Amino acid sequence: MKLKALALLISLSAFSQQKKELTLWYTEPATDWMTEALPIGNGYIGAMFFGGINEEHIQFSEGTLWSGGPDSNPNYNFGIKEGAYKYLPEVRALLKEGKTREADQLVKAKFTGAIETGPRYNSEFGDYGAQQTMGDFYIKLNHSGEPSNYKRSLDLKTGLAEVSYTVNNENYKRTYFGNYPSKVMVYHFESSVATNYEIRFKTPHATIKEALEDSVYIFQGKVADNGMAFETRISLKKTDGNLSYKNGVVYVEGAKNITLEHTAATSFELSYPKYKNPRFKKKNIEALDAVAKLSYDDLIEEHLLDYSNLFNRVSFSLEGESFSDVPTNQRLKNYVKGNQDAGLESLYFQYGRYLMISGSRPNTMSMHLQGKWNDATNPAWAADYHSNINLQMIYWPAELTNLSECHEPFLEYIESLVEPGKLAAKEFFNADGWMVNTMCNAFGYTSPGWGIPWGFFPGGAGWFSQHLWDHYDFTNNKQFLEDTAYPIMKESARFWISYLTEDENGKLVSVPSYSPEHGGISSGASMDHQIAWDVLNNCVKAAKVLGIEDDFTRTALRVRDNILPPQIGSWGQLQEWKEDVDDPNNKHRHVSHLYALHPGNQISTIETPELAEAVRVSLNARGDGGSGWSRAWKINFWARLNDGNRAHKMLNQLLTAVETKTISMDNSGGTYANLLCAHPPIQLDGNMGGVSGIVEMLLQSQSGIIELLPALPDVWESGEIKGLKARGGFEVDIKWNNGKVVAGLIKGKPFQKGRVKVNNKVKPFKLNSKGTYSF
Repeated sequence: MKLKALALLISLSAFSQQKKELTLWYTEPATDWMTEALPIGNGYIGAMFFGGINEEHIQFSEGTLWSGGPDSNPNYNFGIKEGAYKYLPEVRALLKEGKTREADQLVKAKFTGAIETGPRYNSEFGDYGAQQTMGDFYIKLNHSGEPSNYKRSLDLKTGLAEVSYTVNNENYKRTYFGNYPSKVMVYHFESSVATNYEIRFKTPHATIKEALEDSVYIFQGKVADNGMAFETRISLKKTDGNLSYKNGVVYVEGAKNITLEHTAATSFELSYPKYKNPRFKKKNIEALDAVAKLSYDDLIEEHLLDYSNLFNRVSFSLEGESFSDVPTNQRLKNYVKGNQDAGLESLYFQYGRYLMISGSRPNTMSMHLQGKWNDATNPAWAADYHSNINLQMIYWPAELTNLSECHEPFLEYIESLVEPGKLAAKEFFNADGWMVNTMCNAFGYTSPGWGIPWGFFPGGAGWFSQHLWDHYDFTNNKQFLEDTAYPIMKESARFWISYLTEDENGKLVSVPSYSPEHGGISSGASMDHQIAWDVLNNCVKAAKVLGIEDDFTRTALRVRDNILPPQIGSWGQLQEWKEDVDDPNNKHRHVSHLYALHPGNQISTIETPELAEAVRVSLNARGDGGSGWSRAWKINFWARLNDGNRAHKMLNQLLTAVETKTISMDNSGGTYANLLCAHPPIQLDGNMGGVSGIVEMLLQSQSGIIELLPALPDVWESGEIKGLKARGGFEVDIKWNNGKVVAGLIKGKPFQKGRVKVNNKVKPFKLNSKGTYSF
């Protein structure tokens, strides 16, 4: 191994205990994809490996492989029903007359998106489509005998996954990782004795070509319903064995070392309205040509330098018990039984960052509901881009945990929706600007969904726009704000300026509206009002940064200040709708009307204490149960309410061990043995929402003040976290003991000013000439 790579590995492993603390490990192979297999990825490809002994199973998907879209149906029109807006005045009139049932029926008839379904489509959602698995590699090892010393692991510190065991006194080891710079997945097999291998590929899609050419396995295929072409290649040039090929199987004889370099690409391009890239095969050829010049050690070195640059920006340690010597699946079960395990909590935090780095890198496709990991052609909820909480939650940790680059694919995806979103806004509501609704696909679907109430959520674009503002707010990248963020945010704000109407009291309300996935039609769902306020408020702030004052900014300010504010209801709750109809016994998983507390900042314990108390009443009534992502969101809510113990209780609830593989939207959420979030089924939003919640317990900056330990739970009495980001472009380190900050460091631009709250005291600070301030 090259000295540079060896030195890096030594430095990464300098403290063996720290290495163990950041490793998921198991004593048996995985038998189930969703609950046990472990994820690896390079941003482009997401793979899950099982670690089988006689046969390895590696399933993978590439983020752009989708069914549905324009090529699946010549009449595909992004779900738009032309002229639907003509019925909007009638819906509003019915609601004004109190005829909610009739209004709801009219919305169901005229304001749902159009999709075509049927047996010729890959997924149940027809021409809307679904994210697709690309297929599975099986690598058979021709050895026999009882294995011993088996271990399957994922080291978060290095991003390296390993499988190791002994058979008949011979040692076998595999190392897997995703190499982002070279755009390949690397699967390395080594053994102490020459071994024979059989490698085959299985896919649910149609075959165009399958061959072994110049020691490179090539498979070209297409998705049945839309003809989307794809290609995956595995180079087997780096082996000391002999290669042969017959009937779709690659045979490797007498090898002690094999390095499989894997790449994949599709004919999709994120470009409205055609979404086509005819030159996709060139990407694979170029990638494998480039790595042909690199040794296995070179590939590890390149990966470690790239990965550690991101991962090592943040470290997190808690004083207390840590059972890293216990297999992760058993460790999780013990934790739920009340076994305090601070090390598991910090492991879970860093696992979320690992997933972000592995699943979302510049110039790759945005993560979907399952990140980049999908083994189906008809996955739950199409493994798509849900705008009513899920996709946003997946990206909450990006800025907070110093991974701004990983945010970029989502921001680019948002930009791709603007033009089709304008068409949907015009045809459904005769509104200016752009909108998206609950479900969004790879092909510009921004229309309402095909069912009510879940499908009707025009607030999606406003919520997406918050991520554009946050990317600026955390990075201070003024050029990004001017060129990208502000124009998109402005168009989203223009939608709300068009859509909001005056009520009987002269306040602006969203009519018609539905609180996401909960309740019936309303003359003003609170979440709509809070999102509209948020995007308008962010536009006002952005315009101030850019020195813009014009008719739009004046209108935005006026409309923002006239939106119906959050209302306190009859039993002290924050109302979910304009109408005071909340049921105190309802335990629904969605708590969307609390958006103004988090991720918004319209409500706070300092500025609006009465509203904050109403949020507390609503949260207590809704309970601590829910699906995985719902539990994760509640961590963030309680942290914003400065209740660290309740936030930690919700973290404990999120880490409930789940073994069921069924789909459920009740109170059965938690975490699978592989630490992926159980909605159930698998969704990445719970993992990422949990990471965000942990940050919110330790650092908040939405008020303009950097608040240290705003919601520290009693069980985290002492600890240290380094490298978190705060709004304003600051980086923050915190060390605490006995619940009090004992030391810290703020980094940023030289002479930058701000305010920090340390041990409940607010004081101004100014960074020195080196861009640091210590306390």
